[in-house]
Amino acid sequence: MNIELCREKARMIRRHIVEMTAAAGSGHPGGSLSCADILAALYFGVMRLDPKDPGWEDRDRFVLSKGHAAPALYAALAERGFFDTSRLVTLRRLGSPLQGHPDCRKVPGVEASTGSLGQGLSIANGMALAGKVRGKDYRVYALLGDGECQEGQVWEAAMAAAHWRLDNLMAFVDHNGLQIDGPVDEVMSVRSLGDKFKSFGWNVLEIDGHDAAEIVLATEAAGSFKGAPTVAVARTIKGRGVSFMENRVDWHGKAPSREQAEKALQEIDGGGRGS
Repeated sequence: MNIELCREKARMIRRHIVEMTAAAGSGHPGGSLSCADILAALYFGVMRLDPKDPGWEDRDRFVLSKGHAAPALYAALAERGFFDTSRLVTLRRLGSPLQGHPDCRKVPGVEASTGSLGQGLSIANGMALAGKVRGKDYRVYALLGDGECQEGQVWEAAMAAAHWRLDNLMAFVDHNGLQIDGPVDEVMSVRSLGDKFKSFGWNVLEIDGHDAAEIVLATEAAGSFKGAPTVAVARTIKGRGVSFMENRVDWHGKAPSREQAEKALQEIDGGGRGS
């Protein structure tokens, strides 16, 4: 497993996030930056994919439940070869397939159209259950936000996944502690997410969401665990990699200016942030 490749791709994903949101003048950089290491590890160290055949029946699936982090997903897909990286700066432009939230009908490699929070885990459940029914060995991964876990449908999906013993399903929670209205604990505390998932019958892992090696090892542990789905509660930092964005709730949905973007890119390239 090439962990250094995962780290380098996480850096590139962060660069693209900054460039895309700056060019668009809108978007969600904070929560995109916080999940960059998870996406890099999945797309370059874990998932079985064929960019030349996005609909390959035996591919692994990824569902971005926190759909507002679309810049991170688009960057990962482009770096993986699903489309040219030059298209990334068309984010949110009229006529561009790269909408503010992912559309599976328009972007190769996007498995589900998401954005209405709370729905992605249910979609991933369906994919995982279909794999079980059809005797397929592909795996399904879903990425949720911690604020998103305030949604009731998340827990209905958690209950269903355990009931159907979907051990081909792994969820990640991007636990950066902030949502659009402020700290998660103040808006609506989700308290111990690990304990909650465990009570619903899940195998629970607690990981550093910025450590590529730890992320990959978690997927291996999930793959060997039988009889229940696995969730990795990933401790992350909102705005990771850009000093003036880190742990700042106002960067949830605010794009950087050109000057701010230049400073952010210098920090990302400096190697002092990220995994």
